[in-house]
Amino acid sequence: MKFKKIAVKIGSNVLTRADGTLDITRMSGLVDQIAVLHKKGVEVVIVSSGAVASGRSMLGLNKKMDVVDQRQLFSAVGQAKLINHYWDLFRNHGITVGQVLTTKENFGSRRHYLNQRNCMRVMLDNNVIPIVNENDTVSVTELMFTDNDELSGLIASMMDMEALIILSNIDGIYNGSPANPESKVIREIQRGQDISDFIQTTKSTFGRGGMGTKTTIARKIADEGIDVFIANGKTDNILLKLLDKKSDVICTRFVASTDEVSSVKKWIAHSQGFAKGEIHVNENAAKVLTGDKAVSLLPIGATSIIGDFEKDDIVKIIDPAGNSLGIGKAQYDSTKSRELLGKKNQKPLVHCDYMYLE
Repeated sequence: MKFKKIAVKIGSNVLTRADGTLDITRMSGLVDQIAVLHKKGVEVVIVSSGAVASGRSMLGLNKKMDVVDQRQLFSAVGQAKLINHYWDLFRNHGITVGQVLTTKENFGSRRHYLNQRNCMRVMLDNNVIPIVNENDTVSVTELMFTDNDELSGLIASMMDMEALIILSNIDGIYNGSPANPESKVIREIQRGQDISDFIQTTKSTFGRGGMGTKTTIARKIADEGIDVFIANGKTDNILLKLLDKKSDVICTRFVASTDEVSSVKKWIAHSQGFAKGEIHVNENAAKVLTGDKAVSLLPIGATSIIGDFEKDDIVKIIDPAGNSLGIGKAQYDSTKSRELLGKKNQKPLVHCDYMYLE
């Protein structure tokens, strides 16, 4: 096997039929493949969509409901049905699974992040396969993940996986419209390679995200040293083919960077949405920070502090033109940071070890 630790994201369009009901046959096929990998010693974490679609197909409500109410109701009913299906299918292979429901807020603080990671590590160490989904019953719009692609990236990063496999209903990223017979799948994408012309903006039928989200997440995760594959979950034995060194299954692979990235930096890289304040920097500091060498943000390079934050909170780093350079963990609270503005020979406002530049 190419990889010994993988995260597998199974999209809504893979698990649902055209009429919106759960495709148990497809689900069973994927479970069979994961069971083979599990028995060969591969650590697998599943990030599974399908709860809302599952609830929708069960309840089939015709009356009009608020969008959030509808989502909460469908997911509450559908998640129970979904995990029961997984439980029964894996039990046939003698494998135990466990449910992990999470929210975006659980990634916002380092303590919650580590608690979550520890929970899943204990499961894996005891041969239990975690099945992760967003807790849609308590998530509201502003606190929701973009979709499960974003969640799967966070999970792959958090659990130090070697590969993230995103299963959708197309073969990968095409160099044109997938509907055009002339279009071909881009088989490999290297760091920094521009593919913006090829990304379709349309969203999937049952999911919340589109190929743009998948690409953004895939790039970030590959930069953290994790190979990312976007492949067709409806292709027979797709997981086994992807992990077979001899197989040449059609998919798009984002090639992993060889740079070492610390656990803390991985967490910071995904914490943009949790920033409590901003540190604005002068032109010289912006130039140095975006140079080839890893440098810390010193008080002498900062021009202003926006917002109120505590020590160790996440803050945005903003250049003179108002563009975001990246994010980092504040070494001081906002009051102390303001006192140090422009001063020489001080400790960093943000240390390079706790900084992620975009």
